[in-house]
Amino acid sequence: MNVEKSHRELGHPRLKPGAASQARLRQAPRHTGRESAEGGLLSDFAVGSSPAPGFSLGWPKMKRFVVVAFLMLACKKPPIAEAGALTFVRDGKTIATVSREDLKVAPETIEGFDPYYGKNKRFRALKLSSVLERGFGSASGLDKEEFVLRARDGYAVPMRGSLVMEDGAYIAIEDLDVPGWDPIGPQHVSPAPFYLIWKKPEQTNLDSHPRPWQLDKIEIARFDAIYPHTSPGAAEGSLEAKGYGLFRDRCIRCHAINREGGRVGPDLNVPQNVTEYRPEEQIRAYIRNPASFRYGNMPAHPDLSDPDLDALIGYLRAMKAHKYEPKD
Repeated sequence: MNVEKSHRELGHPRLKPGAASQARLRQAPRHTGRESAEGGLLSDFAVGSSPAPGFSLGWPKMKRFVVVAFLMLACKKPPIAEAGALTFVRDGKTIATVSREDLKVAPETIEGFDPYYGKNKRFRALKLSSVLERGFGSASGLDKEEFVLRARDGYAVPMRGSLVMEDGAYIAIEDLDVPGWDPIGPQHVSPAPFYLIWKKPEQTNLDSHPRPWQLDKIEIARFDAIYPHTSPGAAEGSLEAKGYGLFRDRCIRCHAINREGGRVGPDLNVPQNVTEYRPEEQIRAYIRNPASFRYGNMPAHPDLSDPDLDALIGYLRAMKAHKYEPKD
């Protein structure tokens, strides 16, 4: 929901399905195909060098062996910790870090339409309320709390306790259709080891029922305690307050204000507020349909009305007077 200059600044990997512009872009580490000749993988058997004295395998065969072995290593995909572990945090203090095996929650088979894949999927999954009970020691009162679900890449989803504890919420731990998980998007990203899914047909809207994958941490904390410098301090019912509510519900998963929020997209207030270097009309148009400007990863927001966009711009404009940069 930004109009930055850089071609990467509006990266938004948690996208709705459809066009390639809605892919979640994260590059996997690449092998160079050859290590340094000094102390590298091929340093002892570089092409043109002589075999070590007394080496029993013929040098031509040895060269072929080295090449084959190296190619196998170079083509091997970086491992993903499929087993994984979830960290549970309350008010900034780690309560527990629990491996998948130690969650001790009976798995269920969950089948239904997945909006990221755009098709029906079957998963082996754990009921989220049971996972939370295991991690925090009790499920009592969790529906009254505020949560942030954090993924490995910095994607952070604030969620109210009533939604987190809603019937139908599950943590998928295994793809039953594709061994090793069906990748999401053209970059073939694995959702492993933990992927939030929803069981009921009415829970497929990604705005109301987000689905963070590669889930890493579940945190209980008040929103204003986690993101204290995102509020405009506006009066309730004002344009700025309405925009703040929209930003909280729709934007902070990927974007930050004053370095507080998601780390996937750019900060929208520091060092410069987006309204300081982009015309407001352009910002409005970009939020509504970014693909009309360029092909990228930010999703369109056709459901946002003109008053909604007025409120969001009003909030961003107001935050120019509330800049804050952490010293660390």
